Amino acid sequence: MDYNFLPDTDIKVSKICLGTMTWGRQNNEAEGHAQMDYALERGVNFFDTAELYPVPPRQEEQGDTERFIGTWFKKTGNREKIILASKIAGPSGFTQHIRTDKSFSKQTIDAAIEGSLKRLQTGYIDLYQIHWPERNTNYFGKRGYSYEKGEVWEENFEAVLEALNAHVRAGNIRHVGLSNETPWGIMRFLQAQSENRPKIRTIQNPYSLLNRTFEVGNAEVCHRENVGLLAYSPLAFGVLSGKYREGKKPENGRITLFPNYSRYSNTQCNQAVDRYHDLATASGMTLTQLALSFVNDRPFVTSNIIGATTLEQLKENIDTASITLSDEVLHAIDEIQELVPNPAP
Repeated sequence: MDYNFLPDTDIKVSKICLGTMTWGRQNNEAEGHAQMDYALERGVNFFDTAELYPVPPRQEEQGDTERFIGTWFKKTGNREKIILASKIAGPSGFTQHIRTDKSFSKQTIDAAIEGSLKRLQTGYIDLYQIHWPERNTNYFGKRGYSYEKGEVWEENFEAVLEALNAHVRAGNIRHVGLSNETPWGIMRFLQAQSENRPKIRTIQNPYSLLNRTFEVGNAEVCHRENVGLLAYSPLAFGVLSGKYREGKKPENGRITLFPNYSRYSNTQCNQAVDRYHDLATASGMTLTQLALSFVNDRPFVTSNIIGATTLEQLKENIDTASITLSDEVLHAIDEIQELVPNPAP
């Protein structure tokens, strides 16, 4: 397993990060514990979760993912071996069950961190992230920004960082990051840092063979400002495993269970997946190996967040850390990207 530093810190995280958002819906507690046991054995020291999880979110399961991690910490005593990331949920209709005030006020941030620490049974979170922006912008499958009249949000970057910094000083969190953010949002947070406001270390955005839009603006920002990408959905809800090809609907597949998660299932995505599948086969790899190895290879990726519902999937995902793609394969990937550019938003 290779490791990278969280930018401008002394914290080393594994190139593969264990994503957890299925725990509580598609995986029970015992299965979550087994995944953590196996991942740690294989050198994965970085776990990512959120107060929102599991996803799709429902009131009756909200916070269960963090609870499963907490019971694993208590059972194994492995807290000090893990770099732990979590997130505060932003405004949305599907977060109403979490809290009434969905702004990033000091009171909201205080309550969210307190709740996560309790569920996780830990005294600190290594990386605390804003799950998505409070303002109206494009994220979660929305490709372009749309002007919206009547927006009531007012810029509060300084206030948000000051609220988070109080928890850094108290030892509740060590570093802060963003998620589902745009180049403008990253820059405004970076401009707002000061002695009393922590620097943003990472951004967690979607990145895969089907969605390389991070490269358009965010990649340069992160390169020049030393912010690391935590890539999520590298297998595009499992579409880049190939299991949905040719109209297949595997019984326990995420898209089979939750068909509204369809951003990676349009005609253009299907065409691209077929091309990548053929390339993988010609190169002696599975489609999963090709897709994850590509993300692992990107110089702006600090860690690749993989998710699995079975240990067999988890093993294949982690094993991709040892695969290096040839220049010829990388060139062929770029040719497919030119033919079917970013088919998923």
